[in-house]
Amino acid sequence: MGEVIGRKLVASFCKLLHIFNFESDLMPLRSLFLLACLLCAPFAFAESEMSNYRLGAGDTIGVGVYDEKELSVEKVRLTDAGTVSVPMLGEVRAAGLTLSELEAQLTNDFKKYLVSPRVTVFMQQYRDFFVNGQVYKPGNFPFQPGLTVRKAVAIAGGFKDRASQGHVAIIRERDETHTPLKADLGMPVMPGDIITVEESFF
Repeated sequence: MGEVIGRKLVASFCKLLHIFNFESDLMPLRSLFLLACLLCAPFAFAESEMSNYRLGAGDTIGVGVYDEKELSVEKVRLTDAGTVSVPMLGEVRAAGLTLSELEAQLTNDFKKYLVSPRVTVFMQQYRDFFVNGQVYKPGNFPFQPGLTVRKAVAIAGGFKDRASQGHVAIIRERDETHTPLKADLGMPVMPGDIITVEESFF
């Protein structure tokens, strides 16, 4: 969904350029404007994806209940089953929910025990992403918002001499089919994604 938003953003700006029909003496300005649009597209994707981010096993969140310190949890990791342990409520299903959705669910659950509970759910740490193949330090690494394939490869020690920078694949963690997609270096990376850098034979 975020990738589509990014493409629509660029297309919209291009239409604006056509509508305004910049004169030839303003071509440098037009070029800079278009370049800015292209550079912003990945960030539009990342911002959209993170705002709609759905929790998964391995994520660590915090739960705050206003004026109920004993019911608050500073850090709790989603289990492999996708649940979190919350005082008084026990194991609560969290995988597949956004932070705001989980917040609404916990608020509703606490209404059985509290009058007008005020619950806040916040992200503490995203689950790792993975980089394999022709990099110097393959493995799993902590995710940070704004991550791109280029940054992920750098975190993994950079490309090896025989790495094919034009043949990088990414498997989206949210893709149930686990289909590898061709990735350019500016493509945003999400938690749980698997990046593979292929070897060059030339």
